[in-house]
Amino acid sequence: MHGWLRAVQVMETEVEKILQNRDQEIQKKRLGTCPKNCWSSYKLGKIVTKKINAVTELKGKGHFDVVAERLPSAPVDERPMGKTGGLDLMFEKKKIQEVTLNKLPTEDDKWKSRSKEKAAEIFKLLKAKNFAILLDDMWERLNLFEVGIPDLNDQTKSKAVLTTRSEQVCNEMEFHKRIRVECLTPDEAFSLFRNKVGENVLNSHPDIKRLAKIVVEECKGLPLALIIIGRSMASRKTPQEWEQAIQVLKSYPAKFSGMGDQVFPILKFSYDHLDNDTVKSCFLYCSLFPEDHEIWNGNLIELWIGEGFLDKFANIYEARNQGEEIIRSLKLACLLEGDVLKGRCKMHDVIRDMTLWLSCDYGEEKHKTFVLEHVKLIEAYETVKWKEPQRISLWHSNINEELSVSPCFRYLKTLILRNSDMKSFPIGFFQFMPVIRVLDLSHNEKLVELPLEICRLESLEYLNLAFTRTKKMFSMILYIGRDIKEYEEGHVQISTGFIVVLQELECLQYLIEISITLHTVPAVQRFLSSQKLQKCIRHLVMNTCRGLKVVELPLSTLQRPSWLRFENCNDLECVKINMANEEKQGFSRGHISNSNFHNLVYVRIEGCRFLDLTWLIYAPSLERMLVFGSKEMEEIIGGDECGESEIEQQNLCIFSRLVALWLFKLPNLRSIYRWALPFPSLTNIVLVVQS
Repeated sequence: MHGWLRAVQVMETEVEKILQNRDQEIQKKRLGTCPKNCWSSYKLGKIVTKKINAVTELKGKGHFDVVAERLPSAPVDERPMGKTGGLDLMFEKKKIQEVTLNKLPTEDDKWKSRSKEKAAEIFKLLKAKNFAILLDDMWERLNLFEVGIPDLNDQTKSKAVLTTRSEQVCNEMEFHKRIRVECLTPDEAFSLFRNKVGENVLNSHPDIKRLAKIVVEECKGLPLALIIIGRSMASRKTPQEWEQAIQVLKSYPAKFSGMGDQVFPILKFSYDHLDNDTVKSCFLYCSLFPEDHEIWNGNLIELWIGEGFLDKFANIYEARNQGEEIIRSLKLACLLEGDVLKGRCKMHDVIRDMTLWLSCDYGEEKHKTFVLEHVKLIEAYETVKWKEPQRISLWHSNINEELSVSPCFRYLKTLILRNSDMKSFPIGFFQFMPVIRVLDLSHNEKLVELPLEICRLESLEYLNLAFTRTKKMFSMILYIGRDIKEYEEGHVQISTGFIVVLQELECLQYLIEISITLHTVPAVQRFLSSQKLQKCIRHLVMNTCRGLKVVELPLSTLQRPSWLRFENCNDLECVKINMANEEKQGFSRGHISNSNFHNLVYVRIEGCRFLDLTWLIYAPSLERMLVFGSKEMEEIIGGDECGESEIEQQNLCIFSRLVALWLFKLPNLRSIYRWALPFPSLTNIVLVVQS
């Protein structure tokens, strides 16, 4: 059609030129009868005759089966806000066939029949045409061939375009070219909001435009929220009204006009289409983290395990794998954001508000979940107002350490308290929490002691004391099984006692897993002499171990380390694998690829005197490596007797799974390895070599 329209434009120009020549010929006539030059008049007549034939032919080509072309759409296309349930309500196969046939030249009585006959008719009409089909708001896979759509291969000019909230639908329908519609930029968001509010309101007071920008910031570029909130604010023309609205929007967004009855129900469709109740519970749990907070995947999965969401697996490792799969599915559904490489995720603020609304039974039970930030001091009378919460999450907040009345939370299952300035808890604080399962007190760097009643929390299944000062020697996350049979059924328990020294950790009969930070040379030596602790280690960190020069890691007993970190150990020069001792215990050099270091996926070296990291040849699954401030390091993999020779003997694929490599402030670094390495999986590399 576009080609035909261009031809018409050219024809119009040529005809206009002929008409101008006609006027000139008329002026040249003598007395209005005979022209001065008969030949020029004859020539003009021939041109006119030829052009009339061309116009007739062009008009004959101007008949099209379907003429439907939309104007270019605005940056944000506003749609009806009513209930839309995707294919199950709007675009079921029958409806798609009827809409398609209505656009094609066919007789009604030929396609008012069964679905297969309609599909055959559509196929016959479309196979010889170039066409584009648009499928809007898809929630599940649609078999285009069953509808009657011919094969859309690279040789055809025909295209199918779909819109969906789920990237999984794109995967299942094999749509490989994808355009992710991001949230609006700040300027675009303000432009849309201004359009809904109206210039007269924004200009009604000098302060309102500034306040409007705060409202727009709360929407985080989500068009749906900008439209609904913009309409609601169109009737508010005083700064006091705007300030009150901002307060409600920040504190209780579900109460804001239009949010609870228009915005959240539409966003809820993505939640409704999640696979099962387990995935839904895991998703709702993410609302316990603050706005814009980047959540570590591993930490989130540990909390899910503690809550019992992933208790249908034989062991904790299968549960973790399922947790990673759930995070992936939530990202595909656009309910979580985050970079896979960083191992983190986060929630859009409006999605988080919707999640809190769902957690509190559509706002009806607002006391079920509390998430508070930046409260300087929480007193007893405030905890009484919380009535009967099930989950409490406090960030950058402090509970009065001299609390006179112990809180009574009979139904509390989860307490997360992070980033406080507290040194201890009031005596009796945990006394009336009979069903608490998850207690996360991590990242309270001033916390030095816990009350004894924590030992009597019989329902406690997860305790996180990481990055606290409850132990000068280390901070940890513990998983301890009371009964091995229960553990095999998927129940992960936590010790009801308070762990004080490494020796006491060894005495725990059902210790399953531990993450630990060691700060002294004796602590490192004690740990490396304990086969039991080595078999349970998950994350091992050595931090500021003065005088520690060499660490010998026993390959056969470190069964499942996934992280190793050496930080600010200024005297540490190398890590060695004690292969001689391994062979005495029956460990074969020929099975390095199946060694326990096979689980090591992350290594961080910061502020150490390492000369090289040759020992990493025993870690074939390593995915991320960061080296910072090792000023004497010249090679990552050295060419000594246990380096190059071992690589040649074992035919090791060094760094074959390495995805990210960060090298900072290594002024003497000459190479990673003396020979070129393929790095088949590497997607991110940062190299900063200055001192």
